[in-house]
Amino acid sequence: MDDDLWSAIGDPTRRRMLNLLLESEGGTSTSLSEHLPVTRQAVSKHLGVLERVGLVHATPAGRERRYEVDEAQLARAARQLAEVGAAWDGRLQRIKRIAERLQP
Repeated sequence: MDDDLWSAIGDPTRRRMLNLLLESEGGTSTSLSEHLPVTRQAVSKHLGVLERVGLVHATPAGRERRYEVDEAQLARAARQLAEVGAAWDGRLQRIKRIAERLQP
């Protein structure tokens, strides 16, 4: 598990930003701040976190930077989540079997 990746995704504002970037096929800190209850400066800081973990990449766009989601990194995160889910499903099934054996 990539703890830095999941810490970045764990923030609700950053998840909303990822959704907005996916819906609009990219955006700038200014365009994202129009849809979020935070300042453009806060959006820029959140984008920096997402960029550090590889979830977004930026390219210069005039005086701003245009961000796009790295779909390969997002797919990697989805695979990790599926692996965690499968592991917990197995654990819960074992707990269920034990509980069923203990019932009179």
